[in-house]
Amino acid sequence: MAEKSKILIIGGTGYIGKFIVAASARSGHPTFALVRSTTAPADQPAKANLLHDFQAAGVTFLQGDLHDPDSLVRAIQQVDVVISAVGSWQLKDQTKIIDAIKDAGGHIKRFIPSEFGNDPDRIHAVEPAKSMYAIKVQIRRSVEAAGIPYTFVSCNFFAGYFLPKLAQAGASGLPTDKVVILGDGNTKAIFLDEDDIGAYTINAVDDPRALNKILYSRPPANILSHNELVSLWERKVGKTFERVYVSEEDVLRQIQESPMPLNIILAISHSSFVNGDQTNFEIEPSFGVETSMLYPDVKYTTVDEYLDRFL
Repeated sequence: MAEKSKILIIGGTGYIGKFIVAASARSGHPTFALVRSTTAPADQPAKANLLHDFQAAGVTFLQGDLHDPDSLVRAIQQVDVVISAVGSWQLKDQTKIIDAIKDAGGHIKRFIPSEFGNDPDRIHAVEPAKSMYAIKVQIRRSVEAAGIPYTFVSCNFFAGYFLPKLAQAGASGLPTDKVVILGDGNTKAIFLDEDDIGAYTINAVDDPRALNKILYSRPPANILSHNELVSLWERKVGKTFERVYVSEEDVLRQIQESPMPLNIILAISHSSFVNGDQTNFEIEPSFGVETSMLYPDVKYTTVDEYLDRFL
């Protein structure tokens, strides 16, 4: 059996990064996390607990920083695969990772840049989300131009962001009497549990089928329209909610008038729930592969099961 690749995760203490670190360690890959410091500040107990969990799982800490090229190169020289899970404010800085991969000697077998949402090459988002996706596209083109082996990961909606609010943009929690739905509520979207995103990402790192491809997650049970999602919740709680439909014209106006970050959330929701950008194209073998086809043995969490957590 081939040796498992050594994996470096940059942004491993971030929202999605921690799930990828956990999945890597769980699957037996020698796992490395780039950290500025191996100890968390006293006012960040959650981060301290996370670092402790990483250590307990056998993760090796490598001290370094995106803005310290030498530390990046040193870290990359110790591994086979680099996964970036940096936050949206650091997306542009991934050019530094690309440079470091080249400077490290060109031995990296796979680079996965920070995406994990909608496919930026196939999205029709309005501002302010449009600019964020444009940066992701620029990073893709830079990776390709550098000749670095890659997998781009597109897993659509994070369940932890959308399902606790029943996919209502800007809501503070589950509905009590009415549900706000953008558009007609019939456009299909896709929801992924963050643990499953981690598992699928790690499964792909040594998989030749995912080399230089976009890895899409479209697990069949998790492709639902907003109306279907609301109906599913109604059946669970035995209650009917008033559905308030917001026209596209009004959604676009709300995006322009809303403060950050609500305007970004609304713009992403508009792209997905009104334009249908997660489901309005076929995955062609020339550019993409789909996780539930590649990894049928991964027991993913369904939306139905996820919603049971809130009962």
